[in-house]
Amino acid sequence: MKKNNIIIEKPLVNRVANSGLITINLEDFYPTHEIVEFDLKDYLFHELILKEKDFRTTLKEMDWSVYDDKIVLVYCSNDAILPVWSFMLVSAYLKPVAHQIYQGTSTEFLKHHYDKVVEGYDISDLDDKRVVIKGCSDKEVPPSAYAAITAKLQPHAKSIMYGEPCSTVPIFKKPRTPKK
Repeated sequence: MKKNNIIIEKPLVNRVANSGLITINLEDFYPTHEIVEFDLKDYLFHELILKEKDFRTTLKEMDWSVYDDKIVLVYCSNDAILPVWSFMLVSAYLKPVAHQIYQGTSTEFLKHHYDKVVEGYDISDLDDKRVVIKGCSDKEVPPSAYAAITAKLQPHAKSIMYGEPCSTVPIFKKPRTPKK
């Protein structure tokens, strides 16, 4: 700023840092283990029919170490009618090596994962706080996770916003209670 041709320097103030905003980044809770798929379709006759003897033989001869310490999603990508035990048998082989086994697709797994994350998220220190749910993640965070965290925070937070602390979209603001 100039005043009478004298430059007066004002210190830069980080208003975001001083705002008291608390940021929750759901991407921080993305699974840390590699997620891989096990599509039963690849083990069916003509990708449609489960022949029990062939299926059992194939599973028995497989190198299951490729699933070591991974999250394995077991599902069938086509409309084959499969007996429940086929998923059970694959799970029995995966259990000694996989970090986690989930029966379903990636979309279903991430929804399930984030449902558990939000359910267990401790919000005890967020009463009457201004909270930003960070957006624009690099990892796949399902929309249901944003809806669930909003529902969990709403009875507690003073306000809930979406985006980045420097540019937010207001989602919820607790009504002021009239002074007596």
